[in-house]
Amino acid sequence: MDARLLVSLSGITSRSLHRCAELATELDRRQVPLSMLVTPNSAESDATEWMRARAAGGDDVLLHGYDHRITPAHTVRIGRKAEFAALPAHEARLRLTAATAALERTGLRADGFAPPRWLVSRGTLDALLERGFSLCADLSAVRVLRTGELHRARVHGFGAQRQRTETVRCFALVLSAARAARRGGLVRLGVDAADLERAGRWQAFLDAVDIALESGARGATYSATATRTRRVAAP
Repeated sequence: MDARLLVSLSGITSRSLHRCAELATELDRRQVPLSMLVTPNSAESDATEWMRARAAGGDDVLLHGYDHRITPAHTVRIGRKAEFAALPAHEARLRLTAATAALERTGLRADGFAPPRWLVSRGTLDALLERGFSLCADLSAVRVLRTGELHRARVHGFGAQRQRTETVRCFALVLSAARAARRGGLVRLGVDAADLERAGRWQAFLDAVDIALESGARGATYSATATRTRRVAAP
């Protein structure tokens, strides 16, 4: 089975923009497109301008929530806020409507959704389909909403490894990328811009990209996953 490498970046701000641009340059050299996870209410003008330019060049944009600072009426106890983890459909619909409008005001558009902390409720999935979104990328799968197809593939990053030392975290990411690429299917690597400020994590993330490519994976975007599914399903 062919392996497709999906690389996502969140936390793009003015402060982190230089590191985000450096990562994008490294990915360009490897012919790997970037999927940018955007929270419209936290976007700053220079970061937004950079993302518009990247999107015009072929990178992907996924909506990444509305406003992580606002606590939803329905919450779950999972440490940090996960904005869409427990929302019923009607509340998710309101937030998605507001988020889509805010995103479009920045000049960006997205038909894919990646929930904060990769956690999504059933109600949110229903609301996404109603709002016309093509896909939802959660912690363990990429869901093509219009067809119901499910691509099982866990997202690999640094955030879920709190119990490990820094060296072990970095090694685990590279090892996970290699294993996923050898299995075929989707290889999902996700990084927050804050992680790029740490030299060890920066190098480990690039090593994970490289080993996935060396194992036969090819760079792709989340949106291309939905497009490819539609082509396969066509008569």
